Amino acid sequence: MSEPVDAGVAVASDDASRVAARLRELVEGHRLSPAQRRIARYLLDRPDRAVFLTSVDIAEAVGISQPSVTRFAFALGFTGFPEFRDHLRAALRDGREPDAGPAPDPIQAMVDSEIRNLELLRDGLGATRLGEVAARLAASRPLPVVGLRVSAPLAHLFGYLAAKAHPDVRVIDTPGSTLEDRLSRAAQAGATWTLAFGLPRYPRELREGLIWARRAGLRVALVTDHSVGALAEHADVVLTAPVSSQFAFDSQAAPSVLCAALVHSMVYALPTEEQAAIEEFENTAAERRLFLPE
Repeated sequence: MSEPVDAGVAVASDDASRVAARLRELVEGHRLSPAQRRIARYLLDRPDRAVFLTSVDIAEAVGISQPSVTRFAFALGFTGFPEFRDHLRAALRDGREPDAGPAPDPIQAMVDSEIRNLELLRDGLGATRLGEVAARLAASRPLPVVGLRVSAPLAHLFGYLAAKAHPDVRVIDTPGSTLEDRLSRAAQAGATWTLAFGLPRYPRELREGLIWARRAGLRVALVTDHSVGALAEHADVVLTAPVSSQFAFDSQAAPSVLCAALVHSMVYALPTEEQAAIEEFENTAAERRLFLPE
């Protein structure tokens, strides 16, 4: 990337730390598009010069249009780029702000955001409610599990683990009429619930699938990142886990932990003879030498 600002035009290191801290605070509180994340990363990498840059400077350096920079400012809650830049410059004028210290390694800062997400998940996760949802899923025979696009791997992870004890887990990762057909067949076979993973960006086909599931007589448990929204309104139960937007693509550490917790709770809600299937598998795996010794 080219540098639009003279390398000699920069603020002192202490001021740059305060600018970086203010930038991180702004970005962590908002969901940004991939292009907007590139803008944020460009600024976070240059906190000593960020307050001098114009929207045209940033657009040229990042390789996007100038209106995209304006939309970035809008996304952070400002009326335009000048107001956003003034907000950053206020970090230089406000002597009451504590020194933020040296800027952390960028990747470490991203991991820090995931740690905070896990703390939010822990604080908001009620074992009683999770157990109730898990018991309903355990009782559904079969249990269809839906995940489309970026949510598909999490649906497959849940399905892979749950199938070690639950006798009939059916993972569905294909949208459209195939999704509708498989949900309908599951309902006809006796299913009462479906579990859906709906993480950003939210596929339109998933919303349509949830509508179809309820039309087929299924109740819907949804794992997503917000308790309200276009998907949540079509679910009977919503379990939430925050998603980090600090990386180039969303990181799903908290949803993955929620997935593991839900599988754990569901296994212990199954009848004893079905829980025993896990031990039986371990015994046969040892006999067949399926895994390398640890």
